[in-house]
Amino acid sequence: MTPPVFLSLEEVSSHNISTDAWVVVNGKVYDVTKFMLVHPGGAEPILRYAGKDATKAYNEVHVPSTIETFPQPKIVGQISRSSMTPERQVAKLILENGKPPLAAIINAYDFEEAASKTISKKTWAFYSSAATDLITRDLNDSSFDRLFFRPRILRNVSRIGTETTILGQRTALPLFVSPASLAKLIHPEGEKALARGAASQGIIQCVSNSASYPLAEIIPSTPPDYPFFFQLYVNKNRKKSEELLKNIEALPGLKAIFLTVDSPVTGKREADEKVKTDDDIAASPMSDSKAGNDSKGGGIGRTMGKYIDSSLSWDDIPWLRAQTTLPIVLKGIQTAADAKIAMDFGIEAIMLSNHGGRSLDTSPPAIFTLLELHKICPEIFSKMEILIDGGIRRGTDVLKAICLGATAVGLGRPFLYALNYGQEGVERLVEILKDELEVSMQMVGITDLSQAHPGLVNTLDVDHLIPSSDSHPYAKWRPVPKL
Repeated sequence: MTPPVFLSLEEVSSHNISTDAWVVVNGKVYDVTKFMLVHPGGAEPILRYAGKDATKAYNEVHVPSTIETFPQPKIVGQISRSSMTPERQVAKLILENGKPPLAAIINAYDFEEAASKTISKKTWAFYSSAATDLITRDLNDSSFDRLFFRPRILRNVSRIGTETTILGQRTALPLFVSPASLAKLIHPEGEKALARGAASQGIIQCVSNSASYPLAEIIPSTPPDYPFFFQLYVNKNRKKSEELLKNIEALPGLKAIFLTVDSPVTGKREADEKVKTDDDIAASPMSDSKAGNDSKGGGIGRTMGKYIDSSLSWDDIPWLRAQTTLPIVLKGIQTAADAKIAMDFGIEAIMLSNHGGRSLDTSPPAIFTLLELHKICPEIFSKMEILIDGGIRRGTDVLKAICLGATAVGLGRPFLYALNYGQEGVERLVEILKDELEVSMQMVGITDLSQAHPGLVNTLDVDHLIPSSDSHPYAKWRPVPKL
């Protein structure tokens, strides 16, 4: 075997023009002179890093194996450890010193605060942004504050059980990782670190169609046959969705398909639009989409979401059934009327969600929709599992949802913010939520989730906001066509 050629950064730096370009990626030195001519993003992004270490920029966009799939880049050597280590050590120290120590994080809000001060401006804008005036995003959180417990006393609560099942899969807690795009923007291991952290704590991850890594590279991060869910956006090119479903269904551990139905188009997320997207900052291998800038701004969600099929309708449910044998969950139900239609279609579960307030502003908080189901179609609770997400930050929020009939709850942004600390941050967040949930159960007077019921929650403060029928209570007007 030929021994590796070791090069210094100084040697690499001399190869910095379009006719002689080398870059460093993950410790390897590549000659990318010819590759620039065929790079899908054009030559400019590569030329910008010619003669330099492009590892950070590359890893924010691509999985490590991507560069090996292209025929043109030629490995000319490896970067010498002596020239690489100091720079990486300094970068790591700056990153770590900018965050509180993990031991100082004691709730989900602490993770959010740390992320707001330490991650890139664009990543923060993408993760934290929501539609237009942020009313729904903020209501998701505050709506739980308007529900009050009715604790029962003098119960033996010395032993607590939080285990349950979601779609037949055992889980240590009635919560899961909601699908969230591009986790690699906050940590180089992205969804793989999320998966390891979730699995180590016994909860399930729902992987986004817009994940930074292919599902085939995420699943091996966990023990064999560990359960996963997958969130699907239907592509305008249906053949691409069909091929994706065929490929992922063959993977071990995949247990359900979550079809997103609340985002036929991308909501107007102004904070995300206002911050320009760097070239190649974000790309998703499973959706084959990339972020960019245009006359409307630099919104990652909007520019990456152009492939989503806005013609998707109830008529397409049989098509989806034909593509998979897995249980189907409709993610994004916001009214009892649509919940009833889903029930009539034999859907296995629904997820009450408004996309974290990122789609239609002033749409209802999921906890309000959960109450609407009780008013209009209570029979649904015996026909299918009900999942919810949006605004859940505390163990008390989890317990309120379970008491009101939810099977489990999902958390999206909190896990992304926790990922700022890698796998350990994900594990820490789960431990915090588990502790808060157990204490809440003890304080309310129950020892098992099967004992939770609506009588333990006072909803009077919001009951007047919950519709009692599918139609308006008094406005009977209907529009007349004028054209």
